[in-house]
Amino acid sequence: MVAAGVVLAATACAVRQSPARPAPPGVETTPVTRTDVAQRERVTGTLGFAGRHTVSVAGEGGVVTSLPVPGATLTRGGTVYELSGRKVTLMYGKRPAWRTLARGVPDGLDVLQLERNLKAMGHGAALTVDRRFSAATSWAVRRWQDAANLPVTGRVGLGQVVFLPGPVRVAARLADVGAPAGYGAEVVRFTGTARVIDVKLQPAVAPRIRAGDGVSVTLPGGERAAGRVTRVSRVAVTSAEQGAVIPVTIMLTGGTPPRGLDQAQVQVAITSRLHRNVLAVPIPSLVARPGGAYDVVAPGRGNIPVTIGLFDETAGLVEVSGPGLAEGMAVEVPPR
Repeated sequence: MVAAGVVLAATACAVRQSPARPAPPGVETTPVTRTDVAQRERVTGTLGFAGRHTVSVAGEGGVVTSLPVPGATLTRGGTVYELSGRKVTLMYGKRPAWRTLARGVPDGLDVLQLERNLKAMGHGAALTVDRRFSAATSWAVRRWQDAANLPVTGRVGLGQVVFLPGPVRVAARLADVGAPAGYGAEVVRFTGTARVIDVKLQPAVAPRIRAGDGVSVTLPGGERAAGRVTRVSRVAVTSAEQGAVIPVTIMLTGGTPPRGLDQAQVQVAITSRLHRNVLAVPIPSLVARPGGAYDVVAPGRGNIPVTIGLFDETAGLVEVSGPGLAEGMAVEVPPR
Protein backbone atom coordinates (compact mmCIF):
# COMPACT_ATOMS: atom_id res chain seq x y z
CA MET A 1 0.00 0.00 0.00
CA VAL A 2 1.24 3.49 -0.71
CA ALA A 3 -0.31 6.37 1.19
CA ALA A 4 -0.18 9.83 -0.29
CA GLY A 5 2.66 10.90 1.99
CA VAL A 6 4.67 7.84 1.08
CA VAL A 7 4.05 8.48 -2.60
CA LEU A 8 5.46 11.96 -2.19
CA ALA A 9 8.53 10.60 -0.42
CA ALA A 10 9.00 7.87 -3.00
CA THR A 11 8.85 10.29 -5.88
CA ALA A 12 11.07 12.93 -4.30
CA CYS A 13 14.09 11.22 -5.79
CA ALA A 14 12.74 12.11 -9.24
CA VAL A 15 12.35 15.79 -8.32
CA ARG A 16 15.25 18.10 -9.12
CA GLN A 17 16.80 20.40 -6.56
CA SER A 18 16.50 24.13 -7.24
CA PRO A 19 19.36 25.11 -9.59
CA ALA A 20 21.84 27.73 -8.49
CA ARG A 21 21.99 29.13 -12.02
CA PRO A 22 19.83 29.05 -15.15
CA ALA A 23 19.49 25.70 -16.89
CA PRO A 24 22.17 25.07 -19.50
CA PRO A 25 21.36 25.16 -23.21
CA GLY A 26 19.84 22.02 -24.65
CA VAL A 27 17.50 21.21 -21.75
CA GLU A 28 14.35 19.54 -23.02
CA THR A 29 10.91 21.04 -22.53
CA THR A 30 7.39 19.64 -22.37
CA PRO A 31 4.00 21.35 -22.35
CA VAL A 32 1.77 21.61 -19.30
CA THR A 33 -1.21 19.37 -20.07
CA ARG A 34 -4.80 19.26 -18.89
CA THR A 35 -5.74 15.68 -18.08
CA ASP A 36 -6.97 13.27 -15.41
CA VAL A 37 -4.48 12.41 -12.68
CA ALA A 38 -4.89 9.32 -10.51
CA GLN A 39 -3.38 8.29 -7.20
CA ARG A 40 -2.90 4.51 -7.08
CA GLU A 41 -2.46 1.99 -4.31
CA ARG A 42 0.07 -0.68 -5.27
CA VAL A 43 -0.72 -4.17 -4.01
CA THR A 44 0.10 -7.79 -4.80
CA GLY A 45 -2.73 -9.91 -6.17
CA THR A 46 -3.32 -13.51 -7.23
CA LEU A 47 -4.32 -14.21 -10.82
CA GLY A 48 -6.91 -16.94 -11.23
CA PHE A 49 -10.30 -17.72 -12.71
CA ALA A 50 -13.71 -16.47 -11.60
CA GLY A 51 -16.00 -18.83 -9.72
CA ARG A 52 -15.69 -22.29 -8.22
CA HIS A 53 -18.10 -25.10 -9.02
CA THR A 54 -17.88 -28.67 -7.72
CA VAL A 55 -19.98 -31.26 -9.55
CA SER A 56 -21.24 -34.30 -7.66
CA VAL A 57 -23.18 -37.37 -8.77
CA ALA A 58 -26.86 -36.35 -8.53
CA GLY A 59 -28.61 -39.48 -9.75
CA GLU A 60 -27.94 -43.18 -9.83
CA GLY A 61 -24.32 -44.05 -9.13
CA GLY A 62 -22.03 -46.15 -11.26
CA VAL A 63 -18.48 -46.44 -12.51
CA VAL A 64 -16.68 -43.35 -13.79
CA THR A 65 -16.00 -44.11 -17.45
CA SER A 66 -14.83 -40.67 -18.70
CA LEU A 67 -13.65 -37.36 -17.27
CA PRO A 68 -12.72 -34.08 -19.00
CA VAL A 69 -9.09 -33.01 -19.28
CA PRO A 70 -7.90 -30.44 -16.68
CA GLY A 71 -7.53 -27.02 -18.30
CA ALA A 72 -10.14 -27.78 -20.98
CA THR A 73 -13.09 -25.45 -21.53
CA LEU A 74 -16.62 -26.84 -21.68
CA THR A 75 -19.56 -25.03 -23.25
CA ARG A 76 -23.27 -25.72 -23.45
CA GLY A 77 -23.93 -29.27 -24.63
CA GLY A 78 -20.49 -30.54 -23.61
CA THR A 79 -19.98 -33.69 -21.55
CA VAL A 80 -19.25 -32.93 -17.90
CA TYR A 81 -18.37 -36.55 -17.13
CA GLU A 82 -19.55 -40.06 -17.99
CA LEU A 83 -20.88 -42.60 -15.51
CA SER A 84 -21.24 -46.26 -16.58
CA GLY A 85 -21.34 -45.05 -20.15
CA ARG A 86 -24.06 -42.45 -19.45
CA LYS A 87 -23.12 -38.91 -20.55
CA VAL A 88 -23.85 -36.04 -18.20
CA THR A 89 -24.43 -32.85 -20.21
CA LEU A 90 -23.60 -29.23 -19.37
CA MET A 91 -26.42 -26.71 -19.70
CA TYR A 92 -26.42 -23.09 -18.56
CA GLY A 93 -28.38 -21.93 -15.55
CA LYS A 94 -28.11 -20.76 -11.96
CA ARG A 95 -30.47 -23.32 -10.41
CA PRO A 96 -29.12 -26.83 -9.79
CA ALA A 97 -30.96 -29.84 -11.17
CA TRP A 98 -33.00 -31.40 -8.35
CA ARG A 99 -35.67 -33.58 -9.95
CA THR A 100 -36.53 -35.57 -13.07
CA LEU A 101 -38.16 -33.35 -15.70
CA ALA A 102 -40.93 -34.96 -17.73
CA ARG A 103 -44.59 -34.54 -18.71
CA GLY A 104 -46.72 -34.00 -15.66
CA VAL A 105 -44.14 -32.35 -13.36
CA PRO A 106 -45.29 -29.16 -11.64
CA ASP A 107 -44.31 -25.93 -13.38
CA GLY A 108 -40.98 -24.52 -12.22
CA LEU A 109 -37.93 -22.40 -12.90
CA ASP A 110 -35.91 -25.54 -13.63
CA VAL A 111 -38.26 -26.28 -16.55
CA LEU A 112 -37.80 -22.72 -17.81
CA GLN A 113 -34.03 -23.16 -17.54
CA LEU A 114 -34.12 -26.42 -19.50
CA GLU A 115 -36.28 -24.93 -22.26
CA ARG A 116 -33.94 -21.96 -22.67
CA ASN A 117 -31.06 -24.37 -23.26
CA LEU A 118 -33.02 -26.54 -25.70
CA LYS A 119 -33.92 -23.41 -27.65
CA ALA A 120 -30.32 -22.16 -27.63
CA MET A 121 -29.07 -25.53 -28.93
CA GLY A 122 -31.50 -25.40 -31.84
CA HIS A 123 -33.90 -28.12 -30.67
CA GLY A 124 -36.93 -26.02 -29.80
CA ALA A 125 -38.30 -24.42 -32.97
CA ALA A 126 -41.92 -24.96 -31.81
CA LEU A 127 -41.12 -24.60 -28.12
CA THR A 128 -42.68 -21.94 -25.91
CA VAL A 129 -40.12 -21.03 -23.27
CA ASP A 130 -42.01 -20.94 -19.99
CA ARG A 131 -42.20 -22.93 -16.75
CA ARG A 132 -44.40 -25.71 -18.15
CA PHE A 133 -43.06 -29.05 -19.37
CA SER A 134 -45.34 -29.43 -22.37
CA ALA A 135 -45.55 -31.89 -25.26
CA ALA A 136 -43.38 -29.46 -27.24
CA THR A 137 -40.81 -29.57 -24.43
CA SER A 138 -40.78 -33.36 -24.55
CA TRP A 139 -40.24 -33.34 -28.33
CA ALA A 140 -37.41 -30.80 -27.98
CA VAL A 141 -35.79 -33.08 -25.38
CA ARG A 142 -36.08 -36.02 -27.79
CA ARG A 143 -34.41 -34.03 -30.59
CA TRP A 144 -31.56 -33.04 -28.27
CA GLN A 145 -31.10 -36.62 -27.04
CA ASP A 146 -31.06 -37.97 -30.58
CA ALA A 147 -28.52 -35.37 -31.75
CA ALA A 148 -26.28 -36.08 -28.73
CA ASN A 149 -26.44 -39.88 -29.14
CA LEU A 150 -28.26 -40.25 -25.84
CA PRO A 151 -31.14 -42.63 -25.09
CA VAL A 152 -34.22 -40.94 -26.61
CA THR A 153 -36.81 -40.78 -23.85
CA GLY A 154 -38.32 -37.28 -23.94
CA ARG A 155 -37.55 -36.90 -20.26
CA VAL A 156 -34.48 -35.59 -18.41
CA GLY A 157 -33.57 -37.82 -15.49
CA LEU A 158 -31.95 -36.44 -12.36
CA GLY A 159 -28.20 -36.53 -12.95
CA GLN A 160 -28.44 -36.42 -16.76
CA VAL A 161 -27.83 -32.65 -16.89
CA VAL A 162 -25.63 -30.30 -14.82
CA PHE A 163 -26.61 -26.62 -14.77
CA LEU A 164 -23.75 -24.12 -14.36
CA PRO A 165 -23.82 -20.34 -14.92
CA GLY A 166 -21.93 -20.43 -18.25
CA PRO A 167 -18.82 -21.83 -19.96
CA VAL A 168 -16.46 -23.46 -17.48
CA ARG A 169 -12.84 -24.50 -17.23
CA VAL A 170 -11.87 -27.87 -15.80
CA ALA A 171 -9.85 -27.14 -12.65
CA ALA A 172 -9.39 -30.65 -11.28
CA ARG A 173 -10.59 -34.22 -11.46
CA LEU A 174 -11.95 -35.35 -8.10
CA ALA A 175 -12.49 -38.98 -9.09
CA ASP A 176 -10.56 -41.61 -11.04
CA VAL A 177 -11.69 -43.19 -14.28
CA GLY A 178 -12.70 -46.74 -13.46
CA ALA A 179 -13.58 -45.96 -9.85
CA PRO A 180 -17.12 -46.37 -8.48
CA ALA A 181 -19.01 -43.16 -7.66
CA GLY A 182 -22.24 -43.16 -5.70
CA TYR A 183 -24.84 -40.48 -5.11
CA GLY A 184 -23.18 -37.31 -3.78
CA ALA A 185 -19.65 -38.30 -4.77
CA GLU A 186 -17.62 -35.32 -6.02
CA VAL A 187 -16.42 -35.87 -9.58
CA VAL A 188 -15.05 -32.68 -11.17
CA ARG A 189 -14.19 -29.16 -10.01
CA PHE A 190 -14.69 -26.28 -12.44
CA THR A 191 -13.97 -22.57 -12.51
CA GLY A 192 -15.40 -19.90 -14.77
CA THR A 193 -13.44 -18.87 -17.84
CA ALA A 194 -13.02 -15.16 -17.00
CA ARG A 195 -9.60 -14.18 -15.63
CA VAL A 196 -9.78 -12.40 -12.29
CA ILE A 197 -7.35 -11.14 -9.68
CA ASP A 198 -7.94 -11.43 -5.95
CA VAL A 199 -6.32 -8.79 -3.76
CA LYS A 200 -6.54 -7.98 -0.07
CA LEU A 201 -6.64 -4.34 1.01
CA GLN A 202 -6.06 -2.78 4.40
CA PRO A 203 -9.34 -1.53 5.94
CA ALA A 204 -8.04 2.06 5.88
CA VAL A 205 -7.62 1.90 2.08
CA ALA A 206 -10.68 -0.16 1.08
CA PRO A 207 -13.29 2.62 1.64
CA ARG A 208 -11.68 4.64 -1.16
CA ILE A 209 -12.08 1.76 -3.64
CA ARG A 210 -15.34 1.26 -5.53
CA ALA A 211 -16.66 -1.33 -7.96
CA GLY A 212 -15.99 0.03 -11.44
CA ASP A 213 -12.64 1.63 -10.57
CA GLY A 214 -9.97 1.04 -13.20
CA VAL A 215 -6.67 -0.67 -12.39
CA SER A 216 -3.35 -1.38 -14.06
CA VAL A 217 -1.93 -4.89 -13.73
CA THR A 218 1.67 -5.96 -14.24
CA LEU A 219 1.73 -9.64 -15.25
CA PRO A 220 4.59 -12.03 -14.36
CA GLY A 221 6.27 -11.49 -17.74
CA GLY A 222 6.23 -7.70 -17.29
CA GLU A 223 3.31 -7.10 -19.66
CA ARG A 224 0.78 -4.48 -18.60
CA ALA A 225 -2.93 -5.29 -18.63
CA ALA A 226 -6.02 -3.23 -17.85
CA GLY A 227 -8.60 -4.31 -15.30
CA ARG A 228 -11.62 -3.15 -13.38
CA VAL A 229 -12.73 -3.65 -9.78
CA THR A 230 -15.88 -5.81 -9.80
CA ARG A 231 -16.37 -6.45 -6.09
CA VAL A 232 -15.27 -4.96 -2.79
CA SER A 233 -16.28 -7.18 0.13
CA ARG A 234 -18.20 -5.59 2.96
CA VAL A 235 -16.75 -8.10 5.39
CA ALA A 236 -13.13 -8.19 6.55
CA VAL A 237 -11.26 -11.47 6.77
CA THR A 238 -8.18 -12.34 8.80
CA SER A 239 -4.88 -12.91 7.02
CA ALA A 240 -1.95 -14.49 8.87
CA GLU A 241 0.46 -12.10 7.15
CA GLN A 242 -1.61 -8.88 7.13
CA GLY A 243 -4.20 -9.18 9.88
CA ALA A 244 -7.68 -7.91 9.03
CA VAL A 245 -8.05 -7.27 5.29
CA ILE A 246 -10.83 -6.55 2.79
CA PRO A 247 -11.05 -8.96 -0.20
CA VAL A 248 -11.35 -7.23 -3.57
CA THR A 249 -11.99 -8.90 -6.94
CA ILE A 250 -10.66 -7.46 -10.20
CA MET A 251 -11.65 -8.53 -13.71
CA LEU A 252 -9.10 -8.23 -16.51
CA THR A 253 -10.45 -6.09 -19.36
CA GLY A 254 -7.36 -5.82 -21.54
CA GLY A 255 -4.14 -7.72 -22.11
CA THR A 256 -3.80 -11.49 -22.27
CA PRO A 257 -2.05 -13.46 -19.50
CA PRO A 258 0.15 -16.36 -20.63
CA ARG A 259 -2.03 -19.35 -21.47
CA GLY A 260 -2.65 -21.64 -18.52
CA LEU A 261 -1.19 -19.19 -15.98
CA ASP A 262 -3.12 -19.73 -12.75
CA GLN A 263 -2.56 -18.68 -9.12
CA ALA A 264 0.36 -16.47 -10.19
CA GLN A 265 1.37 -13.36 -8.26
CA VAL A 266 0.78 -10.06 -10.08
CA GLN A 267 1.25 -6.40 -9.20
CA VAL A 268 -1.86 -4.24 -9.19
CA ALA A 269 -2.13 -0.46 -9.17
CA ILE A 270 -5.64 0.45 -7.99
CA THR A 271 -6.93 3.97 -8.53
CA SER A 272 -7.88 5.22 -5.06
CA ARG A 273 -8.29 8.92 -5.95
CA LEU A 274 -8.91 10.62 -9.28
CA HIS A 275 -8.78 14.32 -10.12
CA ARG A 276 -10.25 15.07 -13.52
CA ASN A 277 -9.39 17.86 -15.94
CA VAL A 278 -6.45 19.25 -13.97
CA LEU A 279 -3.10 20.68 -15.04
CA ALA A 280 -0.23 18.21 -14.92
CA VAL A 281 3.50 18.02 -15.69
CA PRO A 282 6.00 15.15 -15.71
CA ILE A 283 7.22 14.40 -12.19
CA PRO A 284 10.92 15.09 -13.06
CA SER A 285 10.02 18.65 -14.08
CA LEU A 286 9.42 19.59 -10.43
CA VAL A 287 12.18 21.60 -8.78
CA ALA A 288 12.37 21.28 -4.99
CA ARG A 289 12.73 24.44 -2.91
CA PRO A 290 13.52 24.75 0.81
CA GLY A 291 10.59 24.12 3.12
CA GLY A 292 8.95 21.50 0.95
CA ALA A 293 7.84 23.91 -1.78
CA TYR A 294 8.16 23.25 -5.52
CA ASP A 295 8.68 25.17 -8.75
CA VAL A 296 8.61 24.44 -12.43
CA VAL A 297 11.00 26.24 -14.76
CA ALA A 298 9.57 27.94 -17.84
CA PRO A 299 12.08 29.03 -20.50
CA GLY A 300 12.30 32.83 -20.53
CA ARG A 301 10.22 33.15 -17.36
CA GLY A 302 12.34 31.34 -14.79
CA ASN A 303 11.01 29.52 -11.75
CA ILE A 304 7.23 29.44 -11.26
CA PRO A 305 5.98 28.33 -7.81
CA VAL A 306 3.39 25.53 -7.99
CA THR A 307 1.13 23.72 -5.58
CA ILE A 308 1.23 19.98 -6.12
CA GLY A 309 -1.71 17.60 -5.93
CA LEU A 310 -1.88 13.91 -6.80
CA PHE A 311 1.12 11.94 -8.04
CA ASP A 312 0.36 9.45 -10.83
CA GLU A 313 3.46 7.26 -10.85
CA THR A 314 2.04 4.94 -13.51
CA ALA A 315 1.63 7.81 -15.96
CA GLY A 316 4.66 9.69 -14.61
CA LEU A 317 2.60 12.85 -13.99
CA VAL A 318 1.92 15.14 -11.06
CA GLU A 319 -1.02 17.50 -10.65
CA VAL A 320 0.06 21.15 -10.37
CA SER A 321 -1.59 24.53 -9.95
CA GLY A 322 -0.45 28.08 -9.39
CA PRO A 323 -0.65 31.67 -10.64
CA GLY A 324 0.81 32.08 -14.10
CA LEU A 325 0.57 28.37 -14.92
CA ALA A 326 -1.43 27.59 -18.05
CA GLU A 327 -2.17 24.66 -20.34
CA GLY A 328 0.35 24.43 -23.18
CA MET A 329 3.07 26.37 -21.37
CA ALA A 330 6.51 24.85 -21.90
CA VAL A 331 8.41 23.73 -18.80
CA GLU A 332 11.89 22.26 -18.52
CA VAL A 333 12.51 18.54 -17.92
CA PRO A 334 15.90 16.87 -17.46
CA PRO A 335 17.25 15.25 -20.65
CA ARG A 336 16.61 11.50 -20.91
